[in-house]
Amino acid sequence: MATNLTKHNFSVSRQQRENISGHKGKVLWFTGLSGSGKSTLANSLDEKLNKKKYNTYILDGDNVRMGLNKDLGFSPEDRKENIRRISEVAKLFADSGKIVMTAFISPYSDDRDEARKLIGDDFIEIFVNTSIDKCIERDPKGLYKKALNGEIKGFTGIDAPYQEPEDAEIEIKNLSIEESMDLIIKKLKF
Repeated sequence: MATNLTKHNFSVSRQQRENISGHKGKVLWFTGLSGSGKSTLANSLDEKLNKKKYNTYILDGDNVRMGLNKDLGFSPEDRKENIRRISEVAKLFADSGKIVMTAFISPYSDDRDEARKLIGDDFIEIFVNTSIDKCIERDPKGLYKKALNGEIKGFTGIDAPYQEPEDAEIEIKNLSIEESMDLIIKKLKF
């Protein structure tokens, strides 16, 4: 752990950044199984909010793992570190006055709880509750097929757990993309 650090306080406040954005910074944390529709929903919401002149950004699991977190695998410890790093980055985005959407499986409730604690009131959990059968049927990346054939070990929902959120602010279940967007926008009052 690094020592001898001092937090620097900057002249421009979060309030000033939010005034420029015209809205509060928030973290919309999409969680669910692989293939549940997290990235699709985050992208659709990004488009809708962008058209309404909201300042947004998406942090997507695969994209972040190709850069910032390319040194991490999929062990429980690496998954924990992946979510810890994303939480820190998402918090910075919210502080900058952006609405950041994170689309990560984030399978462990303890890790999501830690993200919530770190991010605080800006954290809004959106559980994309799609059944494992539906995710296997969709299998957009062919990963379930590989996991079921034993080619991928420790795959969430197959031989690694996914702990469903118990108190997500929003749950998306059996809704179309448009219905999902309407629900999120209505609940968050965008």
